[in-house]
Amino acid sequence: MENNAVLQMRNIHKSFPGVKALSGVDFTLRKGEIHALMGENGAGKSTLIKVLTGVYTKDEGHIYLDGHEKEVQIRSPQEAQKLGISPVYQEITLCPNLSVAENMYIGRTPGAVQNWRKMNKAADKLLKSLDIPAKAAQQLSTCSLAVQQMIAIARAVDTDCKVLILDEPTNGLDPVGIHEIRTLIRSLPQKYDCTVLVSSHLLPEVELMADDIGILNHGRLLFEGTTEDLKISARSAGFPTD
Repeated sequence: MENNAVLQMRNIHKSFPGVKALSGVDFTLRKGEIHALMGENGAGKSTLIKVLTGVYTKDEGHIYLDGHEKEVQIRSPQEAQKLGISPVYQEITLCPNLSVAENMYIGRTPGAVQNWRKMNKAADKLLKSLDIPAKAAQQLSTCSLAVQQMIAIARAVDTDCKVLILDEPTNGLDPVGIHEIRTLIRSLPQKYDCTVLVSSHLLPEVELMADDIGILNHGRLLFEGTTEDLKISARSAGFPTD
């Protein structure tokens, strides 16, 4: 493992019938950073995320995680979760007819529903720590889409999370919601000591949020560096950057 790296993916390949989705991808996440993974639809972003979260198994390659002497095997979402890799997908998978606290804890903590007062108290504490404008006993359907996404993120970081993966977290939100999500994401490495990987196709949004950027195209990683590095590369190639 490189110094300060929390995760390394090396020579990752993944194919589907008639499609080479990932081709020799090398990828590094460093402790405490917010790293944006960019690319157009079909570039391989979702496939790389699903390999990392155990939804897909890689065809070739190696995955290394801080704290493990050997490479790790991720063959299911459950294995990824045990390793501290927590995803939040753009399709919100919470239950609108349940309370905020129920969505955060049911199915995750054995016996949690047996102590509603304790569960609500823990949920309110977490929501407050992340400045999420919701209450534990509030029905989820009364929350805006942005707040529902924030609650999904809160649930993920509260699972001993080392690497938080956010797949297009601002997709479909209005400008206010985008600002709320972006502010929350920026606060996570300091508040929860986690590394954040954000999938996005919007460079202006990424520039306000990410420390580093990786750009995928046709299953290959074309660029990895800071937003300033990207601007320098673009100017060198003759592309406008303003």
